[in-house]
Amino acid sequence: MGNAFEKSIEPFACFQERYFILSANLVLQNQSKINQKMKQSIIRILILCMPLFGVAQQTIISGKVRDNATKEALPYVTVTIQDNASKTIITGITDHNGFFNLEANLKGNVTILLSYTGYQNYTRTLEIASNKSKIELGTIDLIADAVQLKAVEITSEKSNISLKLDKKVFEVGKDVLSQNGSAHDVLNGVPSVAVSPAGAISLRGNSNVLVLINGRQSGLTQNNALDQIAADQIERIEVITNPSSRYDAAGSAGIINIILKKNKKSGFSGQVRLMAGSPNDSRLNPSINYKSDKINIFSNFSIRSSDYEGLYTTNQSTNTNGTANFMDRVQNEDRHDDGKLLYLGADYYINEHQTITAAFLKNGTHDNDKTDLFYNYRSNPNSSTPDSLLTRHGKSLEKRDYSQFEFNYTRNFKQKAKKWTIDVQYDWWNSDKKWDLSTQRSLPDPLIYPSIRTKSIGNSRDFLAKSDFIQPIDSVSILEFGIKTEIRKVSSNYLAEEQQDDSWVIYQNIDNDLNYNETITGAYTQFSDKMKAFSYMLGLRAEFTDITIKDLNNTYNDQKNYNKLFPTANLSYKLNASTLQLNYSKRIRRPSLYALYPFNEVTDLNAQYIGNPDLNPSYTDAFEMAFLKTWKTFTLNPSVYYQYEKNYIQDFTFRQDDIFLTMPINIDYEIRSGIELSTLYNPLKGLQINAEMNFYHFKQKGNYMERNLDYSSNNLTGRLSTQIKLPSKFSFQGRYNFRGAKRDAQTTNKALQSIDFGLSKLLLKDKATIVFDVTNAFNLRQIKNTTTGSDYFISNNIIPNAARYRLSFVYRFNLTDPKAIRQAKDTNRN
Repeated sequence: MGNAFEKSIEPFACFQERYFILSANLVLQNQSKINQKMKQSIIRILILCMPLFGVAQQTIISGKVRDNATKEALPYVTVTIQDNASKTIITGITDHNGFFNLEANLKGNVTILLSYTGYQNYTRTLEIASNKSKIELGTIDLIADAVQLKAVEITSEKSNISLKLDKKVFEVGKDVLSQNGSAHDVLNGVPSVAVSPAGAISLRGNSNVLVLINGRQSGLTQNNALDQIAADQIERIEVITNPSSRYDAAGSAGIINIILKKNKKSGFSGQVRLMAGSPNDSRLNPSINYKSDKINIFSNFSIRSSDYEGLYTTNQSTNTNGTANFMDRVQNEDRHDDGKLLYLGADYYINEHQTITAAFLKNGTHDNDKTDLFYNYRSNPNSSTPDSLLTRHGKSLEKRDYSQFEFNYTRNFKQKAKKWTIDVQYDWWNSDKKWDLSTQRSLPDPLIYPSIRTKSIGNSRDFLAKSDFIQPIDSVSILEFGIKTEIRKVSSNYLAEEQQDDSWVIYQNIDNDLNYNETITGAYTQFSDKMKAFSYMLGLRAEFTDITIKDLNNTYNDQKNYNKLFPTANLSYKLNASTLQLNYSKRIRRPSLYALYPFNEVTDLNAQYIGNPDLNPSYTDAFEMAFLKTWKTFTLNPSVYYQYEKNYIQDFTFRQDDIFLTMPINIDYEIRSGIELSTLYNPLKGLQINAEMNFYHFKQKGNYMERNLDYSSNNLTGRLSTQIKLPSKFSFQGRYNFRGAKRDAQTTNKALQSIDFGLSKLLLKDKATIVFDVTNAFNLRQIKNTTTGSDYFISNNIIPNAARYRLSFVYRFNLTDPKAIRQAKDTNRN
């Protein structure tokens, strides 16, 4: 298989090699001129910051670590540099490909120490010349320790939260509260991230965030489908607040990358989790994996049955031609979801430098929802007797089926950090939703209204292909570029009918068949370099977007083209355990299909949401300055940011034919500036305290339907989480979330808070864990808001999910040959 695959790609690979070699030679031939001009420009930019710091002579020591017998790269090897007195100067770890690159102020004789569980320690003494700035140690082979190999069980005290300069990494398995539930439960514990009770994800209070799965966009990030992913299937969450040009330009707030689990143990391994909850939340999550020298097979499964109880209350007053009217509404929801998810894939190691990965994901859900709405109409607010009472009962059945195939080819080279990847992804989904609505009046006279039924059928076909190449110029300079194309085709058919005698007729002319086609083509290049303690990365991304929207009756026939350049810049200064970085990026927010869809559902008699086909994208210029300082037990990560978003998208509510309609619109701009502070404190062994705070000010300007929407306000969010290891292998975690009052020109949201806590215990020689957790304790998580207009006032109290109590049991197994223990290569999807 390996030889056939290599021959099939040989002509293309040969062309790529010649092209890249020629490009590299041209760069190297003019390197002195390029470096001189470029570095002079960068120095002029950075020189403004230099008075704040003292610059000392820095020496870079680099190398690669691998297994002596298998020649396989070893990630996470601890690398320590000590002086003559055995005092540690700097410590680091190897990356996913076994490389390390340490920089410090070194002189005289130093000792290099390498340590890794299951291997003999490696020691080497070096003499650092005063004028030596770079030392290449080459490849270092570690020898397996036969004695240590007998110990198969490996434990780690690594923190569940890692604060890094370019991103925050949240390790799911280390967090008690994130072991149960779904991806939404996991995200609610991630620094800077919040998930509303309705499932909307925001980053630093901004909902314009790009959510990726394994580094790629997925249909599972749309329409609240992330709730289908079991928390147990997630390895870690990466939060990138200011992405470089290698990432898509979408998402002005940044990127959230969800990494699904892949096995990293030789032989057969896996686990089984059983969970039960109240209200009903029953889940079965098994995973079975296998790894050998040539192949790594990974699989995750999920079967779930969940119930959700929701309560929505509305009080409103309207004024029509001087006549006041009042309405109170109570809505009870009983939602039941059944879901099945399969994720199956394999890595095949063609040889030391080439790997292919193929994976398939399938997610199917079946929802059975019931809702009861009670309407109380009065003309006198002080009267206890209603003028009219109406009741509407709704029953909804929805089936959704989502499938995704992904393929990756990764080629590494003998030259350190040189890499070429090809990614192909194809996904398709189908949905079928039906509503049956019955309405009756009990006052002033009993009356049964005609029944209403709606049917919504949709499907999508999405294709993505991309290729990236990383070309090192020297030991610190890297050139990177890539291309990408994404084609998406969506169709949606929505029909509403009303019963008349024994037949059904179209209701309110709602008979729509919409086709949506989107093509996004992009390319990027970026260059990074280091000059002693300074480093920089400059990038430029171009994206060309073509969108067509057309319905069957040609009522809506629109074509949109967005062609734009998106520059990025990352400047940083590093000194020992602290780093200062200044970032800039330009980003785009494309309206979603849901925001463009011009047809409204008719479940509620009083209020409806409709899309806006005339909605245009918004563009954001984002600036951020971040600082990271690490002490022995304390990590401090403050940052200040500024964002200017042109054509800002927000919801607008208005009355039409006595119905409240809400739709997204463009206003002139929003300016947002704020400060964020994340801290991590480990005062005692087994005790971790994580606190974060985000305070920002925004100013909005615009108008719509002759309504002035200019507004400015301040917002505050915070989170406090404590996790402690108790005797007898118990662990406890408590978390408090807070969001201050939030306002715009029409709506005021009151402060929102919630409390979650969980308790876990290791069993059966640490092969099993039992976890009990409570989310939304005391039902504190309630959305309370008011919306005002010139002739109306609306007050809402929303509790979409009641408090939930869950108990789970997980058992882990690992059938491993001790002689074959080897750290698996990390996924190629990151």
